[in-house]
Amino acid sequence: MAGVFITIEGADGAGKSTQIEKLKHYLSCKGYDIILCREPGGTVISEEIRKVILNKEFTEMGDMTELLLYTSARAQLVEQVIRPALKDGKIVICDRFVDSSAVYQGIARGMGIDLVYEVNRYAIGKTMPDITILLDIPGSAGIQRKKKQGELDRMELETASFHDKVSEGYRILAEKFPERIKKLDGTQPIEVIFDQIKEIVKNIIQ
Repeated sequence: MAGVFITIEGADGAGKSTQIEKLKHYLSCKGYDIILCREPGGTVISEEIRKVILNKEFTEMGDMTELLLYTSARAQLVEQVIRPALKDGKIVICDRFVDSSAVYQGIARGMGIDLVYEVNRYAIGKTMPDITILLDIPGSAGIQRKKKQGELDRMELETASFHDKVSEGYRILAEKFPERIKKLDGTQPIEVIFDQIKEIVKNIIQ
């Protein structure tokens, strides 16, 4: 079997981690070799970049600096983890990928989707997800969830308006790339969402 690249996207607090763990367990029980990764992060170098990006003391970080840091972390993850795993026929499930940058930097920061994808073209080449599952929730609702989970990082501490732009940005991408990005109502019960994810993933794997 050829490798399959699945990404899970959504605003902060959308419930991505819960669904990723459930999907990993489900596919592992069916005998598939699963690789989990996250963005920014997933390698030693990328995790160090993550610490810089999310450090809430770095309030002076410029938008382009932020974009390039995310892109650098992504380039390392693709080269070191994602591409080799796909070559070996594994299923890669990644918590966020280039669409996150398109939304957070391209739309919410106002840098433009086209610019973000162009910059990332050099970082990821032709390595794009086979399917992207978007957990759609209001930005404000997601941040309320995150606050209950603990201390917020630099990106999570952005304004309510910013997080609303993020949620709307994901909806824009889902309309732009309907064949790849499958939008699910992230406010539904966990098991209902997971049943929908299983159906989407079954179709891709088969």
